[in-house]
Amino acid sequence: MGKKKSKPAPLPQSLALPYTGVESHAHLDLPPFSSDIEEVLKRAKESGVRYICNVFLGHEAWKNNRHLFEQHDEVFFILGTHPSHVDQCTDAELGAMRAAFAEDSRLRGIGEIGLDYYWDHFPRENQKDIFIKQLHLAKELNTRVIIHSRDAAEDTIDVLETEGFVDYPVLWHCFGGDAELAERIVKNGWYLSIPGTVTYPKNEEAREALKVIPLDRMLIETDCPYLTPVPYRGKRNEPAYTVFTAECVAKELGIDTEELWTTCGNNAIRFFGL
Repeated sequence: MGKKKSKPAPLPQSLALPYTGVESHAHLDLPPFSSDIEEVLKRAKESGVRYICNVFLGHEAWKNNRHLFEQHDEVFFILGTHPSHVDQCTDAELGAMRAAFAEDSRLRGIGEIGLDYYWDHFPRENQKDIFIKQLHLAKELNTRVIIHSRDAAEDTIDVLETEGFVDYPVLWHCFGGDAELAERIVKNGWYLSIPGTVTYPKNEEAREALKVIPLDRMLIETDCPYLTPVPYRGKRNEPAYTVFTAECVAKELGIDTEELWTTCGNNAIRFFGL
């Protein structure tokens, strides 16, 4: 007998979710999307994604690539210097970011910013210095903060608390920690965004953490083209695949997928002021 063929993965549109979802963190201006961005945006809409947050990693990325979304009002932006690129965050860059926010109403927050001790490309004190400078700019602009923290949760929280960001509109992007970390983030009045890694069979810790996150603080994201959820794990990620993350989270929490989808979408609309 021949080898049994595996069933093809379901299309994201097949979940038939309402047009109420929000993809809270995507990198659609990166090269993996250069050949089919229009099709990617179309699939997202067909799958129930109402808004998409595109993350520009620096002022030059915003200046050179925002034209990609001129015909797509559903895409809004955040802008910041990632901790792996802190050498690029000069005073001139901060000034250019400040000017960009004055010019572009689609910019809704500073991010992703924070600390990355996994890659550790730059000394930790340098990372903290640039993190703090961007936090100060966020307060100056009265805008939201979107956090990148990898293997650096304690120091990230310490900086945010020390700099006066308790009960400030902060979103912890790509949350993958345990219940204790989730509780600390929630206690400080911040939001958490859940990526596709929560669908991975061995990621029981992240699924357990879902149970201590209030539903009104939870968002959904892809971080595409990275961190693709099951059943498309191993392929390029895209905003439409947020539906599979929502399905997994809803199942874990014992609620209807449509309810979870719409609630997380409304949370994102409230957080980003859409």
